[in-house]
Amino acid sequence: MRLAAIDIGSNAARLLITDVISGPQGIPDFIKAVLVRVPLRLGFDVFDKGEISPAKVEKIIKTIKSYKLLLDVYEVKHLKACATSAMRDAANAKDIIKKVKAETGIEIEIISGDQEASFIYENHIAENMNIAESYLYIDVGGGSTELTFFSDGKMIFKKSFNIGTIRLLKNQVNEATWDEMKEFIRSKTKGHHHVTAIGSGGNINKIFSISKRKEGKPLTLDLLRDYYKEFSNLSLAQRISLHKLREDRADVIVPALLIYINAMRWADAEEIFVPKIGLADGLIHTLFEEVRLKEIEI
Repeated sequence: MRLAAIDIGSNAARLLITDVISGPQGIPDFIKAVLVRVPLRLGFDVFDKGEISPAKVEKIIKTIKSYKLLLDVYEVKHLKACATSAMRDAANAKDIIKKVKAETGIEIEIISGDQEASFIYENHIAENMNIAESYLYIDVGGGSTELTFFSDGKMIFKKSFNIGTIRLLKNQVNEATWDEMKEFIRSKTKGHHHVTAIGSGGNINKIFSISKRKEGKPLTLDLLRDYYKEFSNLSLAQRISLHKLREDRADVIVPALLIYINAMRWADAEEIFVPKIGLADGLIHTLFEEVRLKEIEI
């Protein structure tokens, strides 16, 4: 079975095409076939002016049209397309979605922060890890951060905060919002046994890559602090040159590190696993279940 997901975030839009095959004991294996990322950077419009500019709207249309061509070439029959924080806040989001549907046939669903956290959790990474641990999923995007807490084999909470990398670059996150997130994490994780973080998002994936850690090995909170200090003391040009970063990654990686560090500190988590999963992967898992249930009903 071949499935696809489109994730339109505040910093970038991604297309993920995945083949799902039956693995051992009938457990499905998800094999990534294609991952395409376009840095639309919608948050820079929305978090400043409250809407997406005509120039960016055209870029969205062109991006989705190009994705549609790839979907056709790969003969994908099942697709889930979602948009997150920037589109949630954009005054002209409904008009854009209508335009995309009219010109490409693809219907985009704007999902809430809680839905976003749920889709990311659909990867079920924690269920394959040590049951004696508690796990805090931290997904950092351009417009928001999604948190999901998993302990004793159960999901304890999911919560979205409007603290994202682009919002921080635009100085649009006040102390009250930080305090709300801090108190929420501290109160909700208190009393649960040892907390380990699970990080998703392009920035933590890039940090993991730079660290040259082996797959499956965690990053430490102290290492994230070291990277935060290093990157904070470098200019944008130096970050690009020294670490071979794209410009649209080099500017957001510092605020992203700050969010991961704070969330881990407040949960008393000393380590973070980076399994290279994100919203698009969660959408694929959800879509697989939807398609499978329809096939059973037929």
